[in-house]
Amino acid sequence: MDTLSYKTVSANKATVNKGWVIVDAESKVLGRLASEVARVIRGKHKPDFTPNVDCGDNVIVINADKIKLTGKKWTDKVYISHTGYPGGQRSATPKEVMAKKSSTILVERAVRGMLPKSRLGRVLFKNLYVYEGAEHPHEAQKPKEIKL
Repeated sequence: MDTLSYKTVSANKATVNKGWVIVDAESKVLGRLASEVARVIRGKHKPDFTPNVDCGDNVIVINADKIKLTGKKWTDKVYISHTGYPGGQRSATPKEVMAKKSSTILVERAVRGMLPKSRLGRVLFKNLYVYEGAEHPHEAQKPKEIKL
């Protein structure tokens, strides 16, 4: 006879319930926004969170061009990359990245750094969609807006 009335349930790919969430990044601090977005992508806000399964939601971040960085991070923070060639280490500040490429890269790099460094982390990162303006092509998914 089993006296335990509850069992631990682990989610799997078939039983997971994924939704769509939209986040407005206007006047939000980059790191604080990225940590909350990574939490939602990972699925840690759900009661059936399982660490080895993609059980999080798809997240759409809009207004990425209106994001904030505190202090002197616009000029003092450094993003380092390597081309793969000898002597190919490159560095850029967030101001240079915004001028040369787009502001979506700042949000993507911040969120990617907060996800697991594994196969699961690479799969989870595909659930992030970042757009500079307020328009996005995911209206058919009926995303719910959340306040962070």
